[in-house]
Amino acid sequence: MAEHRFHLKANWPGLRNDVGEIEAGNLKTKVSIPPEMDGPGVGTNPDEMLLGAAATCYIITLAAMMERRGLEKVSLTMESEGIVDVTKGVITYKKIIHRPHIVLTTSASEKDIEMAHRLAKKAETSCMISRAVQGNVEIELEETVEVAK
Repeated sequence: MAEHRFHLKANWPGLRNDVGEIEAGNLKTKVSIPPEMDGPGVGTNPDEMLLGAAATCYIITLAAMMERRGLEKVSLTMESEGIVDVTKGVITYKKIIHRPHIVLTTSASEKDIEMAHRLAKKAETSCMISRAVQGNVEIELEETVEVAK
């Protein structure tokens, strides 16, 4: 069994509405509470970071699956949305919606289109971040697959 370890350093100099820093590998950024939650909105925040982790894990997993299947694409892009619920002062990361947009080559067949849809769904359940939050954060998929014109 192989284990990969990742390390993060954090510095938080003040109280709730201060600005801190994190550093992990190639990631180095300021962090604070977002303005939507009455924070200063400097740098990134945990909500964006969880969304970023889920989105990048998903799109990399999907690209790898498409490559293994020999499914050629013109482009693979995505928009993702995180929904955080605040009820009676309790903050809950409720849902992540991924909206991948797959454009296949002009020679793509109906079978290729069906495979792209299947792989889009399978990537969501195969991604380690999706598996890590499973049962706590709902992940929804709204994929679009088309053939280049």
